[in-house]
Amino acid sequence: MDKPLTYSDAGVDIDKADQLVHTIKKIAQKTRVPGVMGEIGGFGGLFSLNTANMESPVLVSSTDGVGTKLKIAFLMDKHDTVGIDLVAMCVNDIIVQGAKPLFFLDYLATGKIEDEKLTQIIGGVGAGCQEAHCALIGGETAEMPGFYADGEYDLAGFAVGLVDNNKIVDGSEIQVGHQMIGIASSGLHSNGYSLVRKICFDVLKMDVHTHVPDLGRTLGEELLTPTRIYSETVQHLIRGLPIRGLAHITGGGIVNNVLRIIPKACGIALHRGSWETPPIFKFLQEAGKVTDDEMLRVFNNGIGMVTVVPEDAAQDIVARLLAMKEKAWVIGEITERESGGDSRFRWM
Repeated sequence: MDKPLTYSDAGVDIDKADQLVHTIKKIAQKTRVPGVMGEIGGFGGLFSLNTANMESPVLVSSTDGVGTKLKIAFLMDKHDTVGIDLVAMCVNDIIVQGAKPLFFLDYLATGKIEDEKLTQIIGGVGAGCQEAHCALIGGETAEMPGFYADGEYDLAGFAVGLVDNNKIVDGSEIQVGHQMIGIASSGLHSNGYSLVRKICFDVLKMDVHTHVPDLGRTLGEELLTPTRIYSETVQHLIRGLPIRGLAHITGGGIVNNVLRIIPKACGIALHRGSWETPPIFKFLQEAGKVTDDEMLRVFNNGIGMVTVVPEDAAQDIVARLLAMKEKAWVIGEITERESGGDSRFRWM
């Protein structure tokens, strides 16, 4: 071989990666919040903590991905919303502990850098950060030839937030009789997509462009609906209201995620028919003959966030949520765990 080989010959375009960094800098600039130091492009993101009004500041962090929802983006060739999903999945996990999101970093890996596609993806991350009021301060874009199928990529990220130790929402004050308030999801969010794809593509033989009358739009449009970011809503709730616990309803559904935050001696009872269930869940359940128990275990079923509050404050907090243009309902209550029983859940 006479010609000297370059990284480009191996499928990695350093120049294109450098150009992408300039695009990301512009996106990140729109997400700046007080505390951000420097800009995208350094070896690490810098953030100066302001803890002046805190007695004992605690950092809260979470990492997550978008999962097989990315397969829908590939099929639709639409990539501007999965970044919002990524931010939502991380941020929603830290706000339930009372933390205010500070900054976010992402990891994007693909077989080949495609400027337009990657700009859409990172643009979605930026939009999610703006909605969550946190800064995009860094990340990694990895070009890995031969590792991913053509046109495919993977996406992960993590968020860091701050809370005063005496204001951490940890569920320790939850008691029997407290009420569960459910806040509406925007649809499937980013969980259960392996089962969704099994039902829609393998069983029903649909494709993403199939118009579904029950949904009022194409299947792909429904499945790519971005995950709700509840940061602003939760910050309003924890400011002066008696919030005893918060649960982000992700994988595991309503029951398993609420059980994560309540005392071991307690259980939960859900009220049948107490909230509006978006049509996509009924569509999937009927098409896949999915049992009620499995639906509860896999999907959010229309509830993206649950807050546990004292009974005498429940209706006032629901009214506050409605005033914030949220859909919210009292969906259940905290019960005493049945003696000798393994199950901590029942319907009412």
